[in-house]
This record gives sequence, C-alpha cells and structure tokens, in this order.
Amino acid sequence: MNDAKLCWLDIRTAASAAGAVIEEAVHQRIDGIVTDDPSALADLPPTVSKVLLYRTEPADIDLGAADIFGAADIVILPGPTAARAALAEAHPDIEFGRFVEVVDADSLEEACQAARQETWCVLEFRDPTKIPLEIVIAAAATADGTIMTVASNVEEAEIIFGVLELGSDGVVMPARAVGDATALRRAAQGPGGELTLVELEVTATAHIGMGERACVDTCTYFRPDEGILVGSHSKGMMLCVSETHPLPYMPTRPFRVNAGAIHSYTLAGHGRTRYLSELRSGGKVLAVDIKGRTRMVSVGRVKIESRPLISIDAVAPNGQAVNLILQDDWHVRVLGPGGTVLISTELKPGDRVLGYLPTADRHVGYPIDEFCIEQ
Repeated sequence: MNDAKLCWLDIRTAASAAGAVIEEAVHQRIDGIVTDDPSALADLPPTVSKVLLYRTEPADIDLGAADIFGAADIVILPGPTAARAALAEAHPDIEFGRFVEVVDADSLEEACQAARQETWCVLEFRDPTKIPLEIVIAAAATADGTIMTVASNVEEAEIIFGVLELGSDGVVMPARAVGDATALRRAAQGPGGELTLVELEVTATAHIGMGERACVDTCTYFRPDEGILVGSHSKGMMLCVSETHPLPYMPTRPFRVNAGAIHSYTLAGHGRTRYLSELRSGGKVLAVDIKGRTRMVSVGRVKIESRPLISIDAVAPNGQAVNLILQDDWHVRVLGPGGTVLISTELKPGDRVLGYLPTADRHVGYPIDEFCIEQ
C-alpha cells in the first residue's frame, strides 16, 4: 500500500473528445492514461504513464511480438502470474500487472493474492458494496504493490479513496468528457491539507443579547485538539473546539461543535465558505486541529436555537480585526496556543486564541479578489 493517491483516466469512453480529454489530463497531472490500443499512447508526453489495460487476454495480437505494446510503460493483463513473468522477461522496459474482476468469493481471493504479489493490480468490483475492497486492502496492508480500483464516476472514486481510512492506492476512471480529469484529481487530493493558523489577541468581549446560534453535529468524533473555524467576517476566524472535553452536569458530545451565531462563516472545503445557517444533513465542513491539519467531515444535523450571545473581538499580528459571536455560556469554548481550552465567557483582553486569516473576499462562498469591506 502507498500513501500517494494515483489517478488513471481510461480514454476508451471519451470517443471523439479523446484529444481534449488527454490535453486536460496532462495539464492536471493525471498519473496514467489507460487504453487497450497501443497506438493511442504513442504521442503522450513522458510526464504521464502509458497504460495498456486488457480485461481479457487479447486474442487477435501476438503477445510475443517485440513491439506489440508500443510505447506502453505499464501493461495490465488477466491470468496467472507465470504468463506475465515471461512477458516481463521479454519486455524488460515495461512493468506488468494483473487485472481481476471480483464477482464472487473465488475471484475475491484471487484479488487478495494479486494485491499481495503483483507490482500492479487493477480490480473491478461487480457489486456496489465496498466490503470486498476493504478485504483486499486489509489483506495487502504490508505489501509493496499498488492497488488500482475501477470507479464508474467521481463520486465512487471519492469513496474508494477513503475505504478503511487508507483507500485504494489509486483509481481507474472512465473519461467521458472534458472536466473528468480535473474532478478526478480533486477527488484524489481530497479536502485534507494544512492551514496556517495564527495567534489572535483578544481585545474586547461584550454580551449582546439574544439571537440564533448553530450547533453543528457531525458524523465524526473530533479529537481533543480539533474543531472548526468560525468567524463573523470572511477574512478572520477563530478555532471553536468540539464538546470533547468533560463538563459538569452533562455528558461529552465529541461529535458536536457549538459553533456560533447563524450569520457566521465556516470552511467547507476547496477554499469555499458556508454560513452556519446553510449547513444541512449530509453536507461537509472542514475540521481543523491546532497544527492547522484539516480533514473533511460530514454534517449529521445543525441545531439552531435562540440563546444569549457574546461577541469576541481579537486582532491578528498583522493588525487584521477578527470577530466571533458565540452562545453566551461557559460551556462554549475555543482553542488557544498549544491546545489550551478557553471558556468563551471568561476571555478577557490580552488572552490569546488560535485563528485563521483567509486572504480573499467572498462571493457566494467562493474566494474572489475584489473590493469588499466587512465591518
């Protein structure tokens, strides 16, 4: 198993759009172009792997011919290992791998064996359940080879990349139109990554009366040093901690962030913001820890209720003003340097909290470089 997620685009479904699809794929640094026609690989640049994938052994070509695979870098064939070993000896400049279609218990065992033994294995699962893929990933956890799994579309690719929290090493997806390469690359990169957090100095707090606040209940357990970024303005947010830390009078709810007033921004991935009031069951929100590491989590529900509110003003090292409006209650907390858990109602001028300073203004949640004043 490997950490890097590979993207192979199968151009056999692209038809007349194949040229434009390939151009986009190269621009997006897709890792491999897949076909069963060696001539289609001839003009590809060296930055992309040229992959021949045969789901059945080709009957109309001589596999022993010296130039039968053309410019291919990788050739995937079904069948026993011995046959590919002979081909590898005859074609030392090409890497060979095994294709397995998983349709039953026997073919699942064949897939597990291929994942443990082959340099490359390409798996196609007939049934939509991902349990067989989980079994293969677990069986090959210590193997050095690369598992590529066929996905029918980008939505399935996203699931495959996350199976067992490890995911397949890569995805083979059919390309039907321009845009598929970009979408597949985005799915492989995922929403994870790192943000640069800063220390904000609290300058003032004020009790501002009643209003609606949102609790964001996710489908994930947050870690103690993790929460979501929330702010009144698009260019400044504070890190609100989940209800992971014990409280008197009530159980912990480590899936929940008491996030702030409904007008507040939070991050939802791919650089986009959402109002807390816009979040819905099945949506996504970005979880962030004190080191700025991120992951996307699913929203289970959002509870909006009328509560007393407190306004917290802070300033960043660059002078940027930041505001956050929270429920005015001692059990609502934010994170400070080193993961210190700070009770919002006890914050005072001079205290330091963790925050994030997006650089762009927003239009319908997307970053945009335009004149905009938020106050």
